[in-house]
Amino acid sequence: MGPTYYRHPVKAPRLSGTALRLVCALLETPGIKRLVAGQTFRDLGLPSLMQARADEGQPLQINDLRAQDSGVSTSPIQAAELFAKNASRPMPSADDYRQAYASGDIKPSQVAELLISKTQSSNQAKPPLRAIIAQRPEDLLEQALASDERWRQNAPLSPLDGVPVAVKDEVDQAGYPTTVGTSFLGSKAAPSDAYSVARLRAAGALLIGKANMHELGLGVTGINPHHGAARNPYNTAYASGGSSSGSAVSVASGLVPLALGADGGGSIRIPASLCGMYGLKPTFGRISEAGAAPLCWSVAHLGPIAASPADLALALSLMAGPDPADALSLGRPSCDLKAAFVGDMKGLRIGVYPAWFEDAEPEVVAACRSALQTLVGAGAEIVEVVAPDPDLTRMVHMVTIVSEMLASQGPELHARRQAFGLDVRMNFALGEHLSSREYVHAQRLRNLIAAQTSALFENIDVLATPSTGRTAPIIRPGADVRGESDLVVLESLMRFAMLANLTGLPAISCPVGYDGTGLPIGLQLMGRPFAEGELLRSAFVLDAAQSLRRAEHWFCAHPNFL
Repeated sequence: MGPTYYRHPVKAPRLSGTALRLVCALLETPGIKRLVAGQTFRDLGLPSLMQARADEGQPLQINDLRAQDSGVSTSPIQAAELFAKNASRPMPSADDYRQAYASGDIKPSQVAELLISKTQSSNQAKPPLRAIIAQRPEDLLEQALASDERWRQNAPLSPLDGVPVAVKDEVDQAGYPTTVGTSFLGSKAAPSDAYSVARLRAAGALLIGKANMHELGLGVTGINPHHGAARNPYNTAYASGGSSSGSAVSVASGLVPLALGADGGGSIRIPASLCGMYGLKPTFGRISEAGAAPLCWSVAHLGPIAASPADLALALSLMAGPDPADALSLGRPSCDLKAAFVGDMKGLRIGVYPAWFEDAEPEVVAACRSALQTLVGAGAEIVEVVAPDPDLTRMVHMVTIVSEMLASQGPELHARRQAFGLDVRMNFALGEHLSSREYVHAQRLRNLIAAQTSALFENIDVLATPSTGRTAPIIRPGADVRGESDLVVLESLMRFAMLANLTGLPAISCPVGYDGTGLPIGLQLMGRPFAEGELLRSAFVLDAAQSLRRAEHWFCAHPNFL
């Protein structure tokens, strides 16, 4: 009999407009801010964090993640071959672009021209989609013409040559400013690509521009008061999730089959889930962070969002690997995805913590339960487990990520506090109330959580939960202009995501259905260190067993999917 499941109810009210401005002012006023912040943290359950025992004693050394190295690195060609053609698939994969180029039906330059027009149309729609916030047409056409020539010579650089890819505006792309979702950062264009972007460029990808994001990644709705809300293509009245909002929207709306995201607390998996796409947060250190904004270094991960598991595999095989500019990417096992080729789930043990799994909206739980049965039908075994205390995990993650983001933005916050959106200012003001004692204690508890998680995976191969506790929240009037703070919604969206960030373990979100209004639902699967292949194995089985729906708002540039 395990411990009783408990989740501290978040009591904070939704704030927007004048109310949000007033609370920000109180939190930033000497003498008053301590009272307001103290009450807010009590409402969030922070006092119980300091009461929790940290018997492990030492802070977590997350770069100590270990896995046996097979010495086999999956090539991009092998990753591309994972794709099994599905005639009913309503959205294109990288392989669909490859086939069109190889047959001569269309050229990358024609796709680029269409993309420029489609991007403009998406941002001129009412309401605007705001997936892409910066695009340089001349740069895109130059890339495409070079790809034209390679295809003419039958010498593509990789299966991604000429395939459109979007880059989250948290990651450097040469020639573009990196605003990180703010109104003032990135005053100059990045002089060079981030390591991950350089790998995509070297593979011939058409880098179509910078994708929108929740400001500084300090939120998970995708509502950005500076660049506009990245809206859900399935219903633009609803949020896309974040913080890799534009990355998910650009894939779900058909602009690209693949996008680069970043994940410090669910920021790849949450928008992938809410937008009905696949999203992979690889193991910590699997993809170099060099060239990404250093926002929350101990929980940060780069990874892909895609319309198919095959494109996740392709992107991971291209971007993974050691980078001398990022010490945390060195000494990692080879990116071996051979487990993804298995085709069934025989021998795979899927852990489920029933009380946690069912702590979501009924339609979400039902769809995720049905997906588990699909995996069982393919040979998997369900094992009931007790996961580390989700409530304690939430508080440890909150203290960790807010403290690290506050440290990363200290100089800017001191000089330009008023330039940040109100929700970001509120979160930073709360973070300023945290002490070094609370941060250190959180890291000691993090080590305990990591040890418990490691023990959990001695008896299972994968841990399953819903990706989010609910489907996409509605964008309330004015929120896309003034911003909002809704800690209840934030908690429900992040409920299942944070354990993977604290431990550095890989996790994937797979689309598994839709609620009664047609909004997507995702299942999250978490694996052992560097076992992304096992997660992709599950994703392929799920993908073959369902029919995905095309989003209502569609801006695809592939001629067969217009």
